Amino acid sequence: MAAPAIETYKPAFFANHEWRFILAACDRLIPADDVGPGALEANVPVFIDHELNGSYGKAEDWYMQEPFDPKASALMGYQLPYSPQEIYRRGIAAVGAYAQQTYQKPFEELDAETRDDVLTKLEQNRVDFAAFGEPVLKASTFFDFLLTNTREGYLSDPMYGGNKGMGAWKMIGFPGARASFLEWVGQHNVKYPLGPVSILGERA
Repeated sequence: MAAPAIETYKPAFFANHEWRFILAACDRLIPADDVGPGALEANVPVFIDHELNGSYGKAEDWYMQEPFDPKASALMGYQLPYSPQEIYRRGIAAVGAYAQQTYQKPFEELDAETRDDVLTKLEQNRVDFAAFGEPVLKASTFFDFLLTNTREGYLSDPMYGGNKGMGAWKMIGFPGARASFLEWVGQHNVKYPLGPVSILGERA
């Protein structure tokens, strides 16, 4: 897909208030600095929106039959009755209710430091989603999905909507989908001189 301008992008999956949350959260998970682009510059929210609007978001190829046991060992596989779409819908609603109760503002209207604090509490499971009408999904589980999908969007091939202009690849020196760079494999501590190439042949 052609990389859209994130300011004018129309989400395929997220409702408007959910989209504002995603923009605000991704901006704090990977903020822009003088080293490389942030999640917003890399179009990470666009990647997540497309990912959730597809088969991944609907858990089309996941085993989703009962019984579910959220307390089971991770070795037993995924144990929630929710698809990724439902995890985001329910998680965003719970975080929004928490922010409104705690700060009298939606999450996306909080300053950067406060948003960081909320995200840290989600990661550490210190927000009780059950108190906001979500008895099954845990805050840390929602955060794990959000962080994982943000990382995926930041480092994915641009054809999937994220990593706009291959900015993340340029930052880490990743050559991308170049057909061959065999002559560089054994040259340790030597900087690779060529920019990355996407799967579709775009060059950065």
